[in-house]
Amino acid sequence: MIVKTPVIHFQDDTFMILQKPSGWIVNEATTTKDQPVIQTWIKETQKFDIAHSDPFRSGIVHRLDKETSGALVIAKTENAFTDIQSQFKERVVKKTYRALVHEYVQPESGSIDVPVGRLPWRRDRFGVLPGGRSAVTVYTTINHYKKAQNRFTYVELYPETGRTHQIRIHMKHLNNSLVADEFYAGRKTARNDRKWCPRLFLHAYSIEFIHPVTKENVSFEVPLAPDLAEVLETLQLQE
Repeated sequence: MIVKTPVIHFQDDTFMILQKPSGWIVNEATTTKDQPVIQTWIKETQKFDIAHSDPFRSGIVHRLDKETSGALVIAKTENAFTDIQSQFKERVVKKTYRALVHEYVQPESGSIDVPVGRLPWRRDRFGVLPGGRSAVTVYTTINHYKKAQNRFTYVELYPETGRTHQIRIHMKHLNNSLVADEFYAGRKTARNDRKWCPRLFLHAYSIEFIHPVTKENVSFEVPLAPDLAEVLETLQLQE
């Protein structure tokens, strides 16, 4: 898979919205090795106030999983970083994701409210866990698709909390795991998915928050990544 570089979707003096490509890790870490990293890209290409500040994570106020593409907010100043980060913590930020999941989702729209946490018996995995952290995901169906005898639902999701792998865990909880999800769809299912879908079908489609200077609501949409759009075109739309 060709890994493209991030694209600046919007910017002003206080923040930018990046189109994060799939395959990019967001934050630098000792384990990233030779993989492409958003924070490194910022340091190498950007000149705003906190681009080289490790305490302010080069302006990165939230994260997306490595395989997830879409909208990523980067603050340009210390004040903007503090302001937008607090909006995330206070759940002021409204995030919208789009995903392709297995089977037809029933009901077609609803809310998933089950706690999630790190699995004690598998520390690199998360799941629905009694006593875990509260997690809420609202969802609605966009379209139904078929491929041979297999059925899929294209869904829009609005996570009201920001737990690790929350969307992936919650959709699995409904028995509608994400296409090509190597962690939660099952090894055999994910392997078969990746014959026609190159990676996890999850895209951060839009984000809305309060501008740190003007205090007005701002909203940004980042179109579905081309590789995922091509996947949808291979499926048969169901009326």
